[in-house]
Amino acid sequence: VQLQASGGGLVQAGGSLRLSCAASTRTFSSYSVGWFRQAPGKEREFVAGITYTGRTTYNRDSVKGRFTISRDNAKNTVYLQMNSLKPEDTAVYYCAAPGRTHYFTANIYDYAYWGQGTQVTVSS
Repeated sequence: VQLQASGGGLVQAGGSLRLSCAASTRTFSSYSVGWFRQAPGKEREFVAGITYTGRTTYNRDSVKGRFTISRDNAKNTVYLQMNSLKPEDTAVYYCAAPGRTHYFTANIYDYAYWGQGTQVTVSS
């Protein structure tokens, strides 16, 4: 499974960005997807996830009400809509898929396939 993340950029606090994660595999609809982020000097952390059906989503507490994850299996793409961005959201954002199908986890160690990351910078 190859993943390609895009959509990052520089935005002012309070602004919005939409990240996209495009997958190459035809079995993409069988994989749950997670978005993670890593700020300088910090560990990579789970941000949001969506099950392979798209029916269930998960968000870390600090982004609830601001970030929305969604997917379009016909386009092999998962999105992360980020609104009301804060400087503390500044990080490299990665999309990832677990090592097996029909399985959701927020545990970073269960994710086997990773996109290359896209930089999000929020200025104050």
